[in-house]
Amino acid sequence: MSQNETSGSGASQRTVTQRKLAALDEDDLAVISAHVQDAAVVAADILWRPAENRLVIGMRRPDCEQLLAGECTPRRLISALRFDRVLSCQSRGIDTAAQDLALSLIGLEFYPARKSPAGQVVLLFASGGVLRLDVECLECELADLGPDNSAAPEMADNLSAGTDI
Repeated sequence: MSQNETSGSGASQRTVTQRKLAALDEDDLAVISAHVQDAAVVAADILWRPAENRLVIGMRRPDCEQLLAGECTPRRLISALRFDRVLSCQSRGIDTAAQDLALSLIGLEFYPARKSPAGQVVLLFASGGVLRLDVECLECELADLGPDNSAAPEMADNLSAGTDI
């Protein structure tokens, strides 16, 4: 399911598609992983809810459609990544006490357990940090909440072509 939202005004008006993707197997998770690659995450936006068996991560992710359309100005979307049926959540290389810690999500991987449909979901971050989720079964959703209109700097600024170093 997707919704459309118009941003801007006049001739610069463009439609932003708000995606809602679900993953119930490894192939589905690979699609979501591609959509969240290079997403900017702040440690305070990683919410582990053990009583609900749920992990929710707020993020600012690149707009894949805009990139594929060849638009020159990068745009980010505010999105939520949710995992349900999570039995445990462990972190390595992420200081969960540092609420303002900026992270860049590289991707998601699923490793099935011997007894299906259980397994482990691994979230990999550019800093070397890792979140590992033990899950009853793979149940993940990525939902776009809208365009990121903040003036916050990008996580990993690349130098433009021809920039002297």
